[in-house]
Amino acid sequence: MTEFSFSCTGVRADRYAAGPTLVFRLRITATPDTRVHAIALRCQLRIEPAKRGYQPVEADGLADLFGERSRWGSTLQPLQFAEVALMVPGFTGETEVDLAVPCSYDLDIAATRYFQALGEGEVPLLMLFSGTAFTGATGFHVEPVPWDREARLRLPVAVWREMVDQHFPGCGWVRLSQDTMAELLAFRSRRALPSWELTVRELLDCAGVTDGAAR
Repeated sequence: MTEFSFSCTGVRADRYAAGPTLVFRLRITATPDTRVHAIALRCQLRIEPAKRGYQPVEADGLADLFGERSRWGSTLQPLQFAEVALMVPGFTGETEVDLAVPCSYDLDIAATRYFQALGEGEVPLLMLFSGTAFTGATGFHVEPVPWDREARLRLPVAVWREMVDQHFPGCGWVRLSQDTMAELLAFRSRRALPSWELTVRELLDCAGVTDGAAR
């Protein structure tokens, strides 16, 4: 049985992706001198929020995810971040590959709300690997990648924000149902408002909210 180990040597924002994407640089090591023809690899990424500290303003932003700070001893549980697949080309001994992870800026997703609440520092991530390896000096042997293969890394918050700013510079994104969108469009038409920004501001004014704070 071939032994596999994994580590992450870096992460960057993909400047040329059609949507927000992080690229993780993976180093894969196999048993020395073993010929690996290919690996059908699966990777699950989890956020480990208990492995870092938080400023008061960050804690306030995380209240909807984890509750009050006094409860964090039981509520600060791992968050699912992503699950992706990758076909690793052939190698002998060791190789490095890029793992592209599409990300969302949908604030209904817990991982996105978590990143959005952070001001600086790093996010502790756990990468869990599994899959199927095709090995053998002559012919093909099919072997599983054991479920206990993992790697830890710390993703700089600055890299996340760079990725978001590439696709949503100075903006946010909110997902709405079709019915709500239709009502917003009707409101915008009735008021002859030229943009969605002004439409939302008009609604905030109607609700008695000014400069982001309730009167």
